[in-house]
Amino acid sequence: MYCKNCGKPIPDNTKFCPYCGTQFSSAESFSKAANDMFNSTEKELGSAINEVRQSFNGSNPNSGQGYYNGEKLKDDRGLISYILLNLITCGIYGYYFLYKMAHDVNIACEGDGQSTAGLVQFIVLSFITCGIYSWYWYYKLGNRLAANAPKYGMNFQENGTTVLLWLLFGLLLCGIGPFIAMHILIKNSNMICNAYNRAHGFY
Repeated sequence: MYCKNCGKPIPDNTKFCPYCGTQFSSAESFSKAANDMFNSTEKELGSAINEVRQSFNGSNPNSGQGYYNGEKLKDDRGLISYILLNLITCGIYGYYFLYKMAHDVNIACEGDGQSTAGLVQFIVLSFITCGIYSWYWYYKLGNRLAANAPKYGMNFQENGTTVLLWLLFGLLLCGIGPFIAMHILIKNSNMICNAYNRAHGFY
């Protein structure tokens, strides 16, 4: 953040400017935090909508840039855009989201002897098992991301068991468990995809 008086950069949540001594109120700090959140959400939504539009147009946003396999993996997915677009599309976006996440994870984790099931298998088996397969799918994805993290020099504290526990017992916490489970999968898949992109010179 910047001082409103002298304009110099100062640390967040600072009560007094170290340069000119101007005092900052908690309301100003809250206003800045809220503004940052709205800007982040707007960027997140724009990225998600752009990805959907390019998929329907049959175009690759990274084509012609010399990327490995002609594809740079998406590494900026977010929970807020996932929730909002799910609400707007009555849940349809959620399936598209899972399809694209599985696609990217299969590329980033290729060679580990596993394969994350696609959308058709997810829908059919979830329907047949009254939703139980979806928990298994999330569990396997969480474990796969954790297992492949060391390949990219990372270590994830959360794995499939963490995700499954949030899905099952998190429902008792005012229903926020599934959202926390999805946040874990989004965060870890973003990190894996980002590491993959860097490893293949996409940045």
